[in-house]
Amino acid sequence: MLSAFQPWLARWGLEPDGEPFVTPYAGSRLLPVRQVGVQGSVAAMLKLASSPDERRGARLMAWWAGQGAAPVLAHDDDALLMLRADGDGDLVQSPDEAAFPRLCAAVAALHRPRPDPPDMPPLSRLFRALLDSAEPRLAAPCAVAKALLDDPRDEVLLHGDVHHGNVLDFAARGWLAIDPWGYTGERAYDYANILRNPDLERVRRPGRFDRGLSEIASLASLDPVRLLRWTYAHAGLAAAWELADGHDPARSWAVMELAEARLHI
Repeated sequence: MLSAFQPWLARWGLEPDGEPFVTPYAGSRLLPVRQVGVQGSVAAMLKLASSPDERRGARLMAWWAGQGAAPVLAHDDDALLMLRADGDGDLVQSPDEAAFPRLCAAVAALHRPRPDPPDMPPLSRLFRALLDSAEPRLAAPCAVAKALLDDPRDEVLLHGDVHHGNVLDFAARGWLAIDPWGYTGERAYDYANILRNPDLERVRRPGRFDRGLSEIASLASLDPVRLLRWTYAHAGLAAAWELADGHDPARSWAVMELAEARLHI
């Protein structure tokens, strides 16, 4: 697989610094590298995009310029070179009281106004799998998603895939996001996947959903009911993806059930 990276290794002055690997689900190819320059070498990650979402995401990462997201060292249509996370922390393993503030702070930094935003597709495009689903169990979250998408508030450029594994510890630089998809839509959506992560055990922990909903809404200055509706809509979308791909939607069903009890659906 190393041969696939060779054009960018030569173009950007890179040396392999580990074994290449492929991400689950998206199938992106990544290679730890070091960028060699006159002042030494910098630990970085070279990513070859496997989809239009990831190509858009590279443009969005470059526009963020290291504010809330990993700094981009170079990019083109098919490859992204970003600084490699050098901290020891891991939000997947962190308790909620540590993870929620870090996730919310990273998202808030991504949403800060900046000049010359790149053009990104509407969030409704991301929701096609749910909006087109014929699964009866998804009819209610589909209806909620349609209502939210038809009446957006506080629109920004969205990361589109915020979860515990996509905000990494960059030590002195703080906790920064990676792997955006890039959409335009209501800012609350970027917080909608937090309570569905990091795993089923955490999702089902008694009291966690209500505490988390309240804390995230407070940290992000969001209407809790609006956040609840986005959380429900996103869980339906995730379930639609999982069913289409033959994966177990247990986490998504669990979040949907928790949201339905509070939305009285």
